[in-house]
Amino acid sequence: MRTVLVASMSHHTRRYVAASVAVAIGVAFIVAVGMLTGATRSGLTADVGAPVRGVDHVVTTSTTADVTSLVEAAADSGVPALTLGHAMEPVTRDGVQLAATADVAEASLDPRLQWQQLEDGRFPTAAGEALADVNRAKSNGVRLGDVVRVGTGDTAVDLEVVGMVDSPAAMGAALYVPWADLRRFEDTTLWVHAVAWGGSAGQARTAAPDATVEPAADWVAARQAEISRGVDVIAVMALLFVAIALFVGVLVITNTFSILFAQRMRDFALLRCVGVTRRQLRRAIRLEALALGLVAAAAGVVLGALAGAGLVALVRRWFADMGPAALDPAWTATAFAVGTLVTLGAAWLPTRTATRVAPLAALRPDTGVDVRSAAGRWRLGLATLCLTGGSALLAVAVADSSLPAMLAGGVGSFVGVLLVGPVLVPWLIRLAGRLPGAGPVRRLATGNAVRNPRRTATTAASLLVGVTLTTAILTGLASSRTAIDRDMDESYPLDATITAVDAPLEASLVDRVAGTAGVTDARGLDGTVAKVGRVPLPMLGVGGDTGVVRGPADLAPADGVVRLPYAVVEELPTRLADRVWEDAELTVVVAGRERTLRVETGDGWGRAGLVSLPTLAALDPDPRPMAVWARAKDGTDAEDLSGDLAALAGAAGADLDGGFGNRSWVDLQVDILTGAVVGLMAVAIVIALVGIANTLGLSVLERARENALLRAMGLTRQQLRRAMAAEGLLLSSVAAVLGTAIGLVFAWVGVQVMVAGVVDGAGFTVPVWQVLAVAAVAGLAGLAACVVPARRAALVTPAAGLALD
Repeated sequence: MRTVLVASMSHHTRRYVAASVAVAIGVAFIVAVGMLTGATRSGLTADVGAPVRGVDHVVTTSTTADVTSLVEAAADSGVPALTLGHAMEPVTRDGVQLAATADVAEASLDPRLQWQQLEDGRFPTAAGEALADVNRAKSNGVRLGDVVRVGTGDTAVDLEVVGMVDSPAAMGAALYVPWADLRRFEDTTLWVHAVAWGGSAGQARTAAPDATVEPAADWVAARQAEISRGVDVIAVMALLFVAIALFVGVLVITNTFSILFAQRMRDFALLRCVGVTRRQLRRAIRLEALALGLVAAAAGVVLGALAGAGLVALVRRWFADMGPAALDPAWTATAFAVGTLVTLGAAWLPTRTATRVAPLAALRPDTGVDVRSAAGRWRLGLATLCLTGGSALLAVAVADSSLPAMLAGGVGSFVGVLLVGPVLVPWLIRLAGRLPGAGPVRRLATGNAVRNPRRTATTAASLLVGVTLTTAILTGLASSRTAIDRDMDESYPLDATITAVDAPLEASLVDRVAGTAGVTDARGLDGTVAKVGRVPLPMLGVGGDTGVVRGPADLAPADGVVRLPYAVVEELPTRLADRVWEDAELTVVVAGRERTLRVETGDGWGRAGLVSLPTLAALDPDPRPMAVWARAKDGTDAEDLSGDLAALAGAAGADLDGGFGNRSWVDLQVDILTGAVVGLMAVAIVIALVGIANTLGLSVLERARENALLRAMGLTRQQLRRAMAAEGLLLSSVAAVLGTAIGLVFAWVGVQVMVAGVVDGAGFTVPVWQVLAVAAVAGLAGLAACVVPARRAALVTPAAGLALD
């Protein structure tokens, strides 16, 4: 049998190429994901312990009082201490906003805790000095020697940038300032989660009895584990697509072995006749599959290592914090084992089927699934059960918004479709073959495509999986984007606002804003400055549609009502803020006249109150230009637009606000997710196309005598190529249409379960052009997959084909 095994492998090497490619792609996918995950983890966890390298303990606390006690105790006893946390504050330079929000952390004045890597300049030696991260400075424009203002209002502080430093992504910040300056933001945005403590554990417990004291090494290990868990979640999500690709690969390999074993039935029968037992034959065939799996898995490891190294090198060009590329032994061994076991598993059923056939029965071709047979009835019965049960579970999922029921129902119903495939797919192919304009070539292609229903269904199933999931995910993302856009319209109705602080704005500012690149429309608003207690508050008059508000939002309040931003209410004195929250009333003073207004709270229009035009006229008969609202063109670079408008706002002594940056960031994340999903699903579709090409290529060998006979009867080479092209197109088109239909149903269920429960009134949005593009690519790819097999079939002369055995 060893001689038979070697001879079989050498004789059928070309026929196993497609199956090997399917396995190699899946294995390479796993290896590449492992290398990317490892590089990301090493990059994020590198130097995570740098801030606590000079101390023995870390004190974890969540209260401002504990932090203050620890810092004061450290100063009194001469113990080094460094707060680990940050504040999120705006940064301006010469009145021009550099960053709407930047993370600001502590820069220690103690050389023992100056952990950042100094690139230029020096470390701060007193309050009023700051460090800037060199990587963040590339986007916000901070340079050595700049004097920047951090924060707004009474908490703002001016700082001179005296040094440029490099810090790790996991623990880094845009700016580092001494504690005396950072503590100004204690009551606003400062959040300190731990303190690096250079003294003893007893001293720390004395200063903060309720805090947790742990060794610095344990704290670092916990942070590294936390970061690793986040990276592992991403890796698991990627592995879901690996599983899909491997599942498609199983279908391709199973189909390949089924065709090869069907072609070799006479060989198997002859081996049985000369005394080979079923067990020996089964062992030989499985050793053949094992050898194929080992070779394909090894090739996949090599391919994945090269792809992973290339991807890591590419990502490191844009993200310097990515770690170096390295093969992970666990991931590599797992990938190799999975590739080998997948090949063996895919070959298991065809092997049992081939070796169970009696020698004389092997001379008859496989007729596929016959619904009149017991096996056919069992298969259709199981398919009906899966479809019925899966549909019921999907209905339950929609009714109860149950994710487990949705997943179980989706899997069950899709398995039912695959089981009924040998009946459904040939029927659809026959239906497509009867479309108007059918000639003898298409009739010949239709007959060839449905000759073996099981093989046809398996071939179409591999592509069906990819099209179904791609359509479902794209439609789900499009529906989610629609819901997100509506939520963004409510949260950020204005793209950009320039609001006066004290003095009115120049009337020409509206034209300058409107002429800024990326701005499609700009409107000026009149208003006045009111006093709320001792706090000045710009009041803007809004009447009806301003033309720049996104979505259906109407920002014009009713008469006698003022709309206040949440941030303004939070900054009011406690007595006034309580009145706003409890009584929904506020008393404002304009030109010495008091007026009590009803209050509505919201956000998205900057730091100003909004009133109706009649209310503004009652407050101030002579309002002045106080704000400019602008709408940005979709696709405009948010940072460029913010920089241009910040320059105009700074020159006018006004504040810049607006939600275009946040909206652009969310859109970018959705675009990245969509691109990643399509790219990952493309792997499964490529494997499916390999399967179609392999099926058609093997059918060339299987039908060599038949094709030669057709050629001898007058069928031209061009007609033969057209027939095989039509056969591939029929297979892929049916899979594309069926996959699109199923994908849309799954997407609708997913939207009802996952989106409608979170966003009220979430609708179902079909990205028509994207769905049509997926279907067209899948259909045309089937046509492209048959080019090589069709050329090979047409090159065989009738005499040579008839001479083949």
